[in-house]
Amino acid sequence: MSDMKELLRMLGELDDQLVSCMRCGMCQAVCPIYGQTGRETDVARGKIALLEGLAHEMVKDPAGVQDKVTRCLLCGSCQANCPSGVKGLDIFLKARAILTAYMGLPTVKKLIFRGMLTKPGLFNNLLSFASKFQGLFTTPANDIIGSSCSKFLEPVLGDRHLMLLAKTPLHKDVPSLDTPAGKSGLKVAFFPGCLADKIFPRVGHAVLKVLNHHGVGVFMPAGQACCGIPALSSGDKESYDKLVRANLAVFAKGKFDALLTPCATCTSTMKKIWPTMAQGMSPAEQEAVRELSAKVMDVNAFVIDKLGLTPPKANDDAIAVTVHDPCHLKKSLGVSAQPRAVLSLNPRYKVAEMAASDACCGCGGSFTLTHADMSARIGQQKRDNIKNTGAQVVAMGCPACMLQISDMLSRNGDRVSVKHPMEIYAEGL
Repeated sequence: MSDMKELLRMLGELDDQLVSCMRCGMCQAVCPIYGQTGRETDVARGKIALLEGLAHEMVKDPAGVQDKVTRCLLCGSCQANCPSGVKGLDIFLKARAILTAYMGLPTVKKLIFRGMLTKPGLFNNLLSFASKFQGLFTTPANDIIGSSCSKFLEPVLGDRHLMLLAKTPLHKDVPSLDTPAGKSGLKVAFFPGCLADKIFPRVGHAVLKVLNHHGVGVFMPAGQACCGIPALSSGDKESYDKLVRANLAVFAKGKFDALLTPCATCTSTMKKIWPTMAQGMSPAEQEAVRELSAKVMDVNAFVIDKLGLTPPKANDDAIAVTVHDPCHLKKSLGVSAQPRAVLSLNPRYKVAEMAASDACCGCGGSFTLTHADMSARIGQQKRDNIKNTGAQVVAMGCPACMLQISDMLSRNGDRVSVKHPMEIYAEGL
């Protein structure tokens, strides 16, 4: 009965949001999926028209509705460019949660999300174990990027080039931190996120180096969980809620001025999605979500906006670095100038802009697996724009985008380094 009440509550919320769509079609011009297919059902306007009869369609053809709703990168391009202010991301996430609540979660996803992801200790141990044997099934592909390929995994992953699990994740090197504010007078909480912890720990170390250099105290509690977006994107609100509650508990133990993440997706999830999806929680939990979300900041924005650093003049022989604007950073959070300013803090680099820097890279989390060919076509466009700049490095504030762009550059044999802006700034300290 409680599950049915929650389902009806979410359907009511969804109905309230759908009425604001005026069918103007502005989303067509910016949707990366529609740009590939030209299908009305692949753009926000078409999906919203379908969802207006969701309760009826779920009974009639639930699998068909789910297929159409999941053909979406959740990039937020439609929402950022909607003149009516339709919250496309919120709508499609709620629709996925409703469909999963009605149809049930597939066994494989139930094992991944409820059996592993919601248990951070077990999840860490399993990936640590896997990292010891991954070399047996992979072959180095590009020494500049650090990517690998795998014939063994090709039936599951296709011909993509992988970034392997780090030999030592960040949480092993730095189990926890609680340092006082230094010369900056500021103290922050640090949420590395799964990818910066397990695949790109160098990004986490760069952030900690920068914060230490500027006298910023750091609260980095042990036991951090995933931000929850992988589960929510698959419609598993039960696992998502558990992950949110786990993070609320660990961060409630510290006092800090801001909560920083180096991952655009984690930042957007915690700042924007957490409050939106909290209605089913208790009043106390909703208040805790609001208080914590209000403190969430992208680490690039913190360095520029809060520390007030001024970039020096670039060296005459500076290395060209181009910038990819992650969808969740620019379109959801409005953070675009700050990563470029962070790059300019290292005079050994100069920014060379690419065409369509804010075009989606085609990642979309599990979208790269469920719609691999389309993801690769979108990613190839991004790769071409990067190569056309002649830059030796491409920087971006999202480890998920780093995975996708590393894959596309490596598949093309390009010798272009993929880095986070904080890595480049930390190099010069």
